[in-house]
Amino acid sequence: MSYTVTVRPSNRTFTVEPGENLLQGALRNGVPFPYGCRDGACGTCKGKVLAGQVDRGQYSPRALGAAEINAGQALFCQSQVLSDLVVEVAEVGAIAGIPIRRLPAKVESITRANHDVMVVKLRLPANQRLQFLAGQYIDFLLKNGERRSYSIANSPHNDEFIELHIRKIAAGTFSDYVFNELKEKAILRIEGPHGSFFLRDASPRPIILMAGGTGFAPVKSLVEEALYRGIDRPMYCYWGVRSRRDFYSDLPVQWAQRNALQFVPVLSDPLPEDHWQGRTGLVHETILEDFPDLSGYDVYACGAPAMVYTGRDAFINHGLISENCFSDAFEFQHPGGDKTSA
Repeated sequence: MSYTVTVRPSNRTFTVEPGENLLQGALRNGVPFPYGCRDGACGTCKGKVLAGQVDRGQYSPRALGAAEINAGQALFCQSQVLSDLVVEVAEVGAIAGIPIRRLPAKVESITRANHDVMVVKLRLPANQRLQFLAGQYIDFLLKNGERRSYSIANSPHNDEFIELHIRKIAAGTFSDYVFNELKEKAILRIEGPHGSFFLRDASPRPIILMAGGTGFAPVKSLVEEALYRGIDRPMYCYWGVRSRRDFYSDLPVQWAQRNALQFVPVLSDPLPEDHWQGRTGLVHETILEDFPDLSGYDVYACGAPAMVYTGRDAFINHGLISENCFSDAFEFQHPGGDKTSA
């Protein structure tokens, strides 16, 4: 049977049908719940159950702790509804009017950016455009029913193609396909946009962008959109990789040369042949060296979960207000080991 959900503080109501989780019901009804990975790993869709019962399902302990459960919190992407509910959640108004669509997409180009990153550009059917916010992601819908998620690297104003940065993953079935079999003009099916990671352009605070690896993809989208809109808040871009060869774009250098932002590349494990004279270590620690007090900043963090979650905790300990920390953690789906945005 279906159940009715009332949302506080907006007082919206919607129904959840059999087989849907709470998040799916909200999105189907156009209610803009925040969400990221949809897999119980990132914690973005967290909210409070004020009345009624849910089965919280399976989730990562780092996304939902025991104290939060005792306080009535749940991850809505995993919550099966067992009765009529009243829930409390911070809705994301910016995504409310953007439809999630399923579309065919033709591979326009495949370009190797470095030793383990491929830049794939997709073209949608004639007269079709995908409406999205800078920082959101799409899903590839595979024939076996699985999905693979990748952040959109182009900005919404430059939407002739959908640009994706796909890293080669050991035992990653989809990335193996992209690197070894995918050809130009191939037709793939996509769904999107997804996620509530996007540029909050109404904020007056300076922006710190932390990217790890292909976490640069959504950062690229955010920066290009900010520059297009003429947002003049100070921006600081930190991109962390292992060694010099893992950088696959010189765009941050170009942005810095135009005085659009300050760019700090960081190597965690430089090779002797890198002859690296720049910053080394963990990228979030480099940020804290430069900004020991983050109380007046917005932080956007994109990349591996360990970097994102460790960084977020450290930033909050250094004054960052949790509501001003926005993250996209690249969890990995199983089987196959390919990236899913969170």
